[in-house]
Amino acid sequence: MLHEPATPAEKDPAGPYKMLLGIRMFIFYALFYAAFVFINLLFPEWMGIIVFMGLNLATVYGFLLIIVALIEALIYNYMCHKKEVELAHTESESSESERG
Repeated sequence: MLHEPATPAEKDPAGPYKMLLGIRMFIFYALFYAAFVFINLLFPEWMGIIVFMGLNLATVYGFLLIIVALIEALIYNYMCHKKEVELAHTESESSESERG
């Protein structure tokens, strides 16, 4: 049985944009996570401080790590979709001008 992709793969004109955006977002998140590790490593007692509605810093920061990751995923999806639409529109305009 031959297993092929469900859809044909073509060159993605938004690929470089997506890659750069993903790298920037990864660096931001890595720094945010590194701050969490830094606090745990050098000032572990800070993690027990109550900061919000009876929750300690460890719990709040942990939830923030999850929430920031979800927000970044939504932003990445929106920005990539916007760029794909923009490039598709530009490509269709250039093909129309070549015909006309």
